[in-house]
Amino acid sequence: MSHIDCHLPITTHYRKFVAICLLFFCSLSDAQELQILTENWPPISFGNDTKAEGMAVEVVKAIQAKTGNTQAIQVVPFARGYKALLDEPNVLLFTVGRSEEREKLMHLVGPVAISYITLYTRRGNAANLLSQGDAIRKLKVGAYRSSIFADTARKKGFFNLELAVSPLVIANMLMAKRFDLWVEGSVVVPSILKDIGYSSDDVEPVMVLDALELYLAFSAKTPASTIKIWEEALRAIKKDGSFAKIYRKWLPDEVPPMQVIHLSPPTQP
Repeated sequence: MSHIDCHLPITTHYRKFVAICLLFFCSLSDAQELQILTENWPPISFGNDTKAEGMAVEVVKAIQAKTGNTQAIQVVPFARGYKALLDEPNVLLFTVGRSEEREKLMHLVGPVAISYITLYTRRGNAANLLSQGDAIRKLKVGAYRSSIFADTARKKGFFNLELAVSPLVIANMLMAKRFDLWVEGSVVVPSILKDIGYSSDDVEPVMVLDALELYLAFSAKTPASTIKIWEEALRAIKKDGSFAKIYRKWLPDEVPPMQVIHLSPPTQP
């Protein structure tokens, strides 16, 4: 027996039904229409346009499993993904380093990883570079284009930058002695070096420039309902232990960040 109040006009029932359906499908549309982008930055994320892998990729897929989102993850150059993040609605780019400037431009949900922005050189060269004192800031520094690593180097007084499209290219240039300093996130250095035929023993740190929290970044015009769904799903996988399991699989020597923070850009007038 139906529990619908048969004394109400059929038009009232129909309108209620349509309203419920619209709310459901609008919510589903918010989740499904999100464009999900990442970059080649192993072991955090890597792959090609049709297949993405890595620590943060597994985190995003775990969130998708919680929310029912089935959008494909596209691997694109960071500069391209970052431009889409700034210019288009409904874009998720991961991972993005948190900074005061970026907090004003996008929604940040995380952190999903913590790294250290570090200057590296070839093994055996650090002492010589440090002996130069402040003159070290005049040396050329390799960094990949549009990255927070390049931005941080500039803020620390290293303005002579050599930029390339990927960290693999920059690492190769360091090992080929094109320059003596390479700025990168500590969590990815071993993987980058392995991919170009070297190991972490072939480089050494010169100095740590800053600590870096890495986030899921949503474009400013992404619906609040979409971001809320992702935030709650991230909170859920951190609570049930699946986030820590993924983190330790890929970064066994690192401590997973267990808090969940949502930073929103200022409301536009």
